[in-house]
Amino acid sequence: MGNKLSLPLILAGSLFSITMNAQDVTWSVATPDGQPDLQGVWGNNTITPVERPDRFGERQYLTDEEQSLLQRRIREITEGDGDALFGDGVFEAAFSGEVRSYDPSTGNYDQSWLVERSVHNRTSQIIDPPNGKFPPRVEGTSGVTFNRPQRGNTAPASWTDLTVDDRCISYGAPYLNSGYNSYWQIVQSKNHVVIVQEMMHDARIVPLTEKPPLDEKIQLWHGDSRGYFDGDTLVVETANFSGRSTFEHNRSRKNIERFTRLNQNQMLYQLTVDLPDTYTSTYTREFILNYTPDPIYEYACHEGNYSMANILRGARVQEGSIE
Repeated sequence: MGNKLSLPLILAGSLFSITMNAQDVTWSVATPDGQPDLQGVWGNNTITPVERPDRFGERQYLTDEEQSLLQRRIREITEGDGDALFGDGVFEAAFSGEVRSYDPSTGNYDQSWLVERSVHNRTSQIIDPPNGKFPPRVEGTSGVTFNRPQRGNTAPASWTDLTVDDRCISYGAPYLNSGYNSYWQIVQSKNHVVIVQEMMHDARIVPLTEKPPLDEKIQLWHGDSRGYFDGDTLVVETANFSGRSTFEHNRSRKNIERFTRLNQNQMLYQLTVDLPDTYTSTYTREFILNYTPDPIYEYACHEGNYSMANILRGARVQEGSIE
């Protein structure tokens, strides 16, 4: 990415794009311990797709006309009563004019379940490789689609046949899908940073003091994290993932996250993922988190709740063993 940052800003309903030197990106407010203050609730509601759509070629940024189109089309989609557009779906629908359901077999939640989305000027979250695409996959691998969870078993014999997100255990951390339960709360102390995800009530406790790494045989749902400040940027390095989480980046050999507060209302977030058994090189995603004064709400999902029993009952009805 070099030492330049191109940053989209949304102020008073208008979108601006500024370019500045990386060393000029600072936030003057500090905690009582002298650390950059990253605390608060931050929302990932960007519509920027993870991978760059082919229509943009090598272009990294949207034009003003494209941004205006996106804003207009998002308003139209939101005012409609169709299925909710999760993840990249709203971006695709805004440009193609075709609204595709995330779950066409049964239908989705409608748009009222999603928050207002933010229009930023990048054509992809992936900034490395520069083409905005995931690196080539390792020969012989197919893997799970990058930005969607593993599809659950549609005829499970028992709870063990269901994915960990179907079972309300975890979506993994970090959870990066936008627009739906896509808020994080950051709390700091002198020696720790806590990152609480609204989705599936997952919390990561990140020590800022030097600690020996875990033995590689010890594997955790959310990995083992260590944090430190690089100037005004919080860097979180995470290894020892169990490999059982939903998304590919939660099965990484090592994740490196970078949190840089740009101003009162915006945080620049970067994630570099090392998946040597899946991709031929690392890749880096980048997007803007927006501050909100609102609290995180409870995600009331737990293993054994209504959906678990109904999924299994539906499977038995489908196979004809019960009515």
